[in-house]
Amino acid sequence: MPGKPCIDAAQRGWGTRQARAPSVYSQSARRYRALLAFAGLAVLPASAAMAQAPAGAAATVVLDAAHGGSETGTLLSSQLLEKNLVLDLSIRLRSALTARGMHVVTTREADTNPSADARAGEANHARPTACVVLHATASGSGVHIYTSSLEQAAPVTQGLVPWSTAGAPFATDSLKLASDISAALGAAALPFTLGRVRLAPLDALRCPAVAVEVAPLRATTHGNRPAAIDDAAYQGRIVDALAAALLQWTGEHPSVAAQ
Repeated sequence: MPGKPCIDAAQRGWGTRQARAPSVYSQSARRYRALLAFAGLAVLPASAAMAQAPAGAAATVVLDAAHGGSETGTLLSSQLLEKNLVLDLSIRLRSALTARGMHVVTTREADTNPSADARAGEANHARPTACVVLHATASGSGVHIYTSSLEQAAPVTQGLVPWSTAGAPFATDSLKLASDISAALGAAALPFTLGRVRLAPLDALRCPAVAVEVAPLRATTHGNRPAAIDDAAYQGRIVDALAAALLQWTGEHPSVAAQ
């Protein structure tokens, strides 16, 4: 909603943000499909377990720039809409990842607004090693990292599974991915918070998935100076940290979600 944080766990009762102590900031980074949907159900084939990627295949990461089209997202400033900023971030991060040899799928490349099911369908078709949903907010400081609040569940191997809980088998891995991203941000001396949330399409992504919400930099710790959310250097630090985390993650988790 314009003028309000795009993801507000505390107000909506989805979860709580957990701030990390400054000491965490100094830790180095260590750890980091056609749409099939009808009435909110995904059709799964007989095998929906984790499958190894073909030898030599580049790891795939999906980037989902939130909002688009008539859905503008948050009004970040008098001339800056969330939908535009997160699209720019998606393009920058895609470039950083492809330069490192990774295969990147984006759910939108222009001012369009695919449905949540379409976004999830495209992401799941790609059988990615990780998915990152990009949001922005005028509230808070630094980077807010969210995972689905779904509880870990055994994979459904065939039949129908609701989109709203399709990501449950990846809940634990999503928490690990969030931890790795937070470590990379900490190594870059960028403040972050961690939280859990019920959010489309996050809950429907059949892979380790996180939502990354970028806020202005207000903290002055660790040599940081306040930076506007559209500051190119500040965005560059975030993109570099996310790229490093995803490169580490895909190197250590060379498996994909079978569809």
